[in-house]
Amino acid sequence: MSNTKLVAQPRTTKGSPAARRLRAEGSIPGVIYGQGMTPISVTVERRELRLALSGPAGSNTVLALEVDGKSYPAVVKEMQRHPIRRTVAHIDFLQVNMNEEITVSVAVHIIGEAKAVAAEGGLVDAAVDTIEVSCTPNNMPNAFEVDVTEMQMGDVIRLADLTMPNGVTALGDPEMPIVTILVTSAAEAEADLAEAAEGAEGAEGEGAAADAAE
Repeated sequence: MSNTKLVAQPRTTKGSPAARRLRAEGSIPGVIYGQGMTPISVTVERRELRLALSGPAGSNTVLALEVDGKSYPAVVKEMQRHPIRRTVAHIDFLQVNMNEEITVSVAVHIIGEAKAVAAEGGLVDAAVDTIEVSCTPNNMPNAFEVDVTEMQMGDVIRLADLTMPNGVTALGDPEMPIVTILVTSAAEAEADLAEAAEGAEGAEGEGAAADAAE
């Protein structure tokens, strides 16, 4: 069970004006729901939510969400953000069973340095920011670390190439690119020059052969 406690207050006021007042006071309106329970409208303090989600698991932190003295094991299901300020405007909490699988998105972190790629003017590019997996809350990874040290030009790391921890199943197409190599314009220009030089050498060789035949 999670030790990350977050206290929420029951919310009785509804509607946009009430939600705006709450946000102005530093609170975030939200709801907690889950199988077998009646949804509960709540508010959480913005600062307390930020602290609760500041650990290595981030928004996938399993919370002990306390409402009116009762504790609910819960995860953040969705955070709606202001379209311009990007601050959290509304939050949905999902009550979870610690022994039942749920679907979550886990962050992808690139580690290492692909020196062979850099030497040829390429760039390592993360094709996705997150990977969707199925697991119990107890087995939820904090993040996936993808080592790119050995990558070469033209390489692609796909979903099927990643090792999943015990109890974790990757969802989606196994061929989905996770990390790719981008070819910069400078690298393309260098390749074109090399190709042109090879063509010129070939033409000189043919000319020399023709002269010799005469």
